Amino acid sequence: MTTKLKWGILGAARVNERLLPAIVEASNSQLVAIASRRPGAAKATLDKYAPNAGGVSCYDDMDSLLTDSNVEAVYCPMANEEHAEWALKAIAAGKHVLIEKPMTTKLADIDAIESAAKAKGVTVMEGFMYRFHPQHAKVKELIDSGLIGDVLSCRASFSFLMAPARMYRITRDMANGGGAMWDIGPYAIHALRWCFAQNGVPAEPKDVLAYGKLNEHGADVVASGVLDFGPDAQGRARFGHFDVSFERGRKAEYELIGDKGWIKCHNMWSYPGDDPVISWEAGGKSETIVLPKANHFNLEIEHFGDCVLNGKAPLLTFDDARGNCKAIEAVISALKR
Repeated sequence: MTTKLKWGILGAARVNERLLPAIVEASNSQLVAIASRRPGAAKATLDKYAPNAGGVSCYDDMDSLLTDSNVEAVYCPMANEEHAEWALKAIAAGKHVLIEKPMTTKLADIDAIESAAKAKGVTVMEGFMYRFHPQHAKVKELIDSGLIGDVLSCRASFSFLMAPARMYRITRDMANGGGAMWDIGPYAIHALRWCFAQNGVPAEPKDVLAYGKLNEHGADVVASGVLDFGPDAQGRARFGHFDVSFERGRKAEYELIGDKGWIKCHNMWSYPGDDPVISWEAGGKSETIVLPKANHFNLEIEHFGDCVLNGKAPLLTFDDARGNCKAIEAVISALKR
């Protein structure tokens, strides 16, 4: 293995606007291939997002990338319901795989991916880029300091207005990977599970109550509800509230409320040029903290590269992926239309 992990990208998805440059810019990574099933789309994507990247093979079919011996790791940003199929194909070809969230839309597929990865000795991780932004380490630092006491309630709100170019996300039902819960819902659920984490292990809900609005395809365009994480050691209720929507303005925030105060992350989808803002109030005092700018996509790619090149365990585990998938499945099952 060289000092740089050689990457291939499966698909010309819109998220490449962020991920493709991240691979090009990461100190321990090198983009060597991109593929799409649409003729010319791979080359067009490369020219748009990394016009100066040299030595990148562009394929008009996916299998050619998987058989390219120069590719060591694959980023999979395809449609949600395709993640398992192509991740398993990449693993079978001996490639490490970073799978855009959600890892899959079925628990059994996560088990299959984990088994295949262990058999092939490759690294696989679910791509929640937000977890690599330093602002969340700051939130954790404030929690661990005891500033707001015991965390008893969390709220996560994620939304954006659905543009015509993104309508493909809601043209199939929830059982087939369509809708808000499989698109931006994973962020909300993951954030809530992380907020209630114990010793670094995300919490799992005991029960779910949810309401939603479905379109003519059976896809949820709005979903909102409560996750019951069970009582704490003192018998106090712990609830996580989520709200996701394709009908509202852009928002990506979460808030924790303890028995002594609260902490809020104002923008979990913080762009590289944005000022990350954390605010809190406790004990009659309050503060708004503006943190240094950071690119969580670049940090995610560098982390994955470090894991592969240096034999480290990924921050995001298969157990975490299973927990998130199970919670989303429970929300969809509980959804009152």
